[in-house]
Order: sequence, then C-alpha cells, then structure tokens
Amino acid sequence: MAESVSEAGPVETPSARTALVTGASRGIGREIALGLARAGLDVALLARDAERLAAVAAEVRALGTTAVELTADVSDPAAVRAAVEQAEEALGSIDLLVNNAGAIENEHPLWEADPDEWWSVFETNVRAPFLFSRYAVPGMIERGGGRIIDLASGASSHEMRGGYSAYNASKTALTRMGANLHGDGFRHGIRIFELAPGVVRTDMSTGMTLHEGRTQWTPVERVTDVVNAIAAGELDACSGWFLRVTHDTPESLKALAADVAQEGAAATARRLRVLPAGRRDPLADSLTKR
Repeated sequence: MAESVSEAGPVETPSARTALVTGASRGIGREIALGLARAGLDVALLARDAERLAAVAAEVRALGTTAVELTADVSDPAAVRAAVEQAEEALGSIDLLVNNAGAIENEHPLWEADPDEWWSVFETNVRAPFLFSRYAVPGMIERGGGRIIDLASGASSHEMRGGYSAYNASKTALTRMGANLHGDGFRHGIRIFELAPGVVRTDMSTGMTLHEGRTQWTPVERVTDVVNAIAAGELDACSGWFLRVTHDTPESLKALAADVAQEGAAATARRLRVLPAGRRDPLADSLTKR
C-alpha cells in the first residue's frame, strides 16, 4: 500500500482486488488476465470476440476468481462508459485498469498509408485508453486511488522505420498521455505505468516484417510478473515511468526507484524527452531537466 499527498492530506492507494483488462480474449491480454486471477484478483474481461472471451472467462473462473465478460467498441465513448459501469457494478470497483487493446496498420511508408486505416490505429491505441481512463479514474479517486497500466511499446520511446507511422506515433502519444495523468492524478492516489512488453510472440508481432525470422521472443511471464507487482502496489514509486520488461523486473525497478529517490531525479525518471543537439545546444537543460 502506497501513500501520496492530496490537498486534503495523505491518500493511500490500496493493493488491487479487482481489474479490468481490455483486449483480454487472446495474446498478452489473455495472459495478463490469467496472471491477475492467479494472484487472486477478480477480473472484468473486455474484447470484441465474445466466443474467445467466454473461453478466457472460463479459465479465470477455474482459478477460483470472478470473471465478468464485456464486449464493446473501444472507440465509442458511450460503449466504454457502459462497460466501465458494468465492471464496477459486477466487481464493486475497478482497482486496476489494464489498457491492453491495440492495433497496428499495414506496412506502408506514411505517404502510401490509407488515411482511414491510419487514423483507426489512433482510435484504438490512444482514444480507447483515454476513454477507459476517463471513465474509470473518477471511481478510483472516490475509493481512495487506483492503478492504470498502458501497454506501451518500444515504439513509444524510439523511432520506427519500415512503415508503421501510425503505430509509432500512437504509442508515443499514449506514453505522453500517461505522464500527464500521473502529473494530475498522483496526489489523488492514481498510479500509472507505461509498460512495454518487449517482443512477445503474438498474432500481431509474428505478422510484422520487422520480426520475420526472429527466434528470440520475450517470455510473457516477464510481463505478468511486472503487472502483478504493480497490482500489489510494489512499484508505486515508478508511477509515471516507461517500463520495458526486456530489461526491467520487479526487483530491478524497486532498486532503481530507490536510486532515483536518493538522487532527487524523480521528476524526469523514465520520461519522454527530446535530446539536445550536442553539448552546446542552448536548450539542453530545458529539454532534459524539466
């Protein structure tokens, strides 16, 4: 359990008992949902494929916890609001929101991209997490706090080549949006994490030219280990950070957060920054130290 400070005094953020996971019918979302269930959390599962979702819900229930099945268009505000309300009613709360649902466009350079397809990636990767956070956070604050995990990407922190301009831009925007929510929400007990899962073997990753011939994949257990640690409140000192499970573990993140606190560098730790153009760049300090 972590403590933050609000205008009214200290705010405690309890360990999560419940979770809402989007894109939960397959891939990383499915594994996150099952990992949370193994840790004892009741889980609301949201996806478009009702049949696949029902199968995951059955697996969650077999682990002895509650599963709530939800289907919604994640880019539709009314549908998202209704789904959040259904999850809160069925579970009693949403203590942890996992914005996992994601999309990627066909591989084209920007000047050959289909405008509608390009924008649809933003609808899924940015608008949907915004909507779920928009409707889940007020209840979290009312109950004393909560946690949000955005499934970020290496594309959140690095430029991509070979197409995927919408994916690259949207995952970067997602991370910046999370930092903004951290800045406004921390004093209200909101903890948010931009979690890049590495290259897990999924339908999406195996369909990318970028990963053709790849033989080394990130074990999905590394993702679920970090998610469960976040749910338990063990990594609240990393709120607002970009995390990447290819390098980060719960243990290494705790040690790193302790170092950051000692150095007084929390305001810029693992945040997006524009690099200066050499040591004599007059913007060097304002770009990197604020």
